[in-house]
Amino acid sequence: MAKTYDYDLFVIGAGSGGVRAARLAAMGGARVAVAESYRVGGTCVIRGCVPKKFMVYASEFSHGFDVAEGFGWTVGERSFDWAKFVERKDVEIARLSGIYTTNLEKAGAELFHARAVLKDAHTVELVGKDRTVTADKILIAVGGKVWLPSPDAVPGIEHVITSDDAFHLPHLPKSILIAGGGYIAVEFAGIFAGLGVDTTLVYRGPNILRGFDEDVRTHLADEMEKHGIKIVLGAQHQRIEKTDKGLVNHLTNGLVCTTEQVMFAVGRRAATEGLGLETAGVEVEADGTVKVDRFSQTTAANIWAVGDVTGRMNLTPVAIREAVAFNQTVFHDTPTAFDHDNVPTAVFSQPPIGTVGLTEAEARKKCGKVDIYVTRFRPMKQAFIGGQERMLMKLIVECATDRVVGVHIVGPDAPEMIQMAAIAVKMGATKAQWDQTCALHPTAAEEIVTLREKYVPHELAAAE
Repeated sequence: MAKTYDYDLFVIGAGSGGVRAARLAAMGGARVAVAESYRVGGTCVIRGCVPKKFMVYASEFSHGFDVAEGFGWTVGERSFDWAKFVERKDVEIARLSGIYTTNLEKAGAELFHARAVLKDAHTVELVGKDRTVTADKILIAVGGKVWLPSPDAVPGIEHVITSDDAFHLPHLPKSILIAGGGYIAVEFAGIFAGLGVDTTLVYRGPNILRGFDEDVRTHLADEMEKHGIKIVLGAQHQRIEKTDKGLVNHLTNGLVCTTEQVMFAVGRRAATEGLGLETAGVEVEADGTVKVDRFSQTTAANIWAVGDVTGRMNLTPVAIREAVAFNQTVFHDTPTAFDHDNVPTAVFSQPPIGTVGLTEAEARKKCGKVDIYVTRFRPMKQAFIGGQERMLMKLIVECATDRVVGVHIVGPDAPEMIQMAAIAVKMGATKAQWDQTCALHPTAAEEIVTLREKYVPHELAAAE
């Protein structure tokens, strides 16, 4: 006789991936429970993409006022009420979190507001609830958490804030130093600078946004500096001192600077510590991410994992699509693996980035000979007011097939454009097909279908 469990599926973590998987399974008739130790909605809704985008919107107005004046508007006294913004932001986040909770309940899933710990492959302890439950199948969707170096590595690290804290600051600082060069660091640099904070970005590498196309990295750094952000490369913290004048940052390049606030955005780690994975036979990588196969199955036969906890591609829509694939595989007997190739992504820096496909370096390594098309120009709005901000568009084409294998845009509305471009890249559209597409004028986006002249870097031209 088959063993009877309390639930057919137990989901640990109520972020975007976990909630989607739970809802689909419950709507399909499965007995489903979800455990969440914090707030329903996960990183994206509570302390990530959504509140950060609200902050980006708020910070963009300062530049928008300047543009408005260039177009003939008279702009009066400017002031920004941080407390009012935070209150409105918190109300909206609470509303969204409530929607996630309601959707779970409507689907028929049971929600536990508790930390879940695996006791074995089928048993889950609800910490603080004095309750243990069993499940036939378990899905790990606990996401990630911010990471900080130890006090031994960076004395004074206890004085810094992280991105989690930035959403709830009691007041805006007059100055801030942000350590890091990834998505979160450059986005918050733009946010704080746009809100009038004297902003410095410090990154240990030779340029920001490691892993992105080199032209994108260089272009964004130049544009950020035009926005008044000071960028210090090739340096990191030695120590931080708290003084009456502020936090004194001692950097490895000898630079010493004092700021009111210091924010570390130097990485995130999978939130697997204390989850009891080892007792259930679930193996993890050295960095704590859960080992999974292409179907999101772990090394335990009845346990799966989706989202940031797997470290495959830390994007909310990817977690959702992995959850859908999990549901098809496990509850509909249709083995489905999400395709992680050509997933579009955006960085809501200022200016923003939209990118899909291969970087130039990746394309040269994977495809052999490639053609590069690049344009840099001032958008109409900037040209009209005499602004100096420039936009970058770049296409990478595989010569053997004429397929567009990479699209990279930096400038206004880049994230909106890249979603549409991603369809063409995913479909394998050729450069000839892009060229056959009529331009929509006057827009910045039309440049992406009117690129005709191949770009040859100076070093390659000299070699030839």
